[in-house]
Order: sequence, then structure tokens, then C-alpha cells
Amino acid sequence: MSKLVIHATSLSLRIGPEWRGVLIMGPSGSGKSDLALRMIQAAGQAGCALVSDDYSLLWTSGGQLYAGAPETIEGRMEIRGIGIMATETRKLTRIHLAVLVQSDPIERLPENETTTILGHAIPTIRLNPREASATGKLLTRLKVS
Repeated sequence: MSKLVIHATSLSLRIGPEWRGVLIMGPSGSGKSDLALRMIQAAGQAGCALVSDDYSLLWTSGGQLYAGAPETIEGRMEIRGIGIMATETRKLTRIHLAVLVQSDPIERLPENETTTILGHAIPTIRLNPREASATGKLLTRLKVS
């Protein structure tokens, strides 16, 4: 089984009866953790949980891509301006969507995009994590994945 650690925050969101995983990818300081924190607060603990903050361990199983936390950071989240906090997490999630965070303007009607990770083409969207609508956009897109 191939494993890969990438610079990404991973979340698991309840959509109907299933949990769907999201990888939030971008450089350090780009707003990955801030977007994850707002998603958790917006959806509540019953609807959104952190899997891993800042770095995610990825692997394949049964033809699907999964994410979990490296042991060294499991159960912790960095909240800029406050510090590293203990956080309730889910151990793993199956990845359904990748989010590339950027501060550049986002295309109004972008072409479908994918990100290939460990041989899996993951549907991908681009978001400015600092926009107030970023959480709504992420949730809307995840519901159609």
C-alpha cells in the first residue's frame, strides 16, 4: 500500500447518510486551517470534523483514496493567533474533493478540474479561503461530488 504525506488540511463532512472527505491544499499561511475551522463551526460537530491539520497522510484502499493524520499531529489544530489546540477529529475519511486555495481572483465559470493523487483523479475546485462565501461554496460543491 502506497502512502504519501502532503501539505494539506483534511476534513470529513456529513452529506446525507455518508461522510465525504475534502483535502484543502495550499502553501503555508494561505488560509487552509482558517477555512477548516469555519467549516467545522458552520456545520457543527455532527456535520463536519477535522481529520488532519496542515499535513495529511494519504493512502489507497479498495480503489479509493483516504486521508488520516500523521501521528505527530493527530488531534491537534493550529489556530493562528491562539495556538495549537486539542481538537476532536475523525481518524480517517475517503477523499471526494480537493480544494486549491488561492488569493488570486477565481474564474466565474471554471472548467472542470481534477488533481491526481496516488493515481486517483480527484474533482478539484479553487477557492479564496478568506471570502465569506468560501464555506458555502465548498459545501455546495461537495454535495454534487
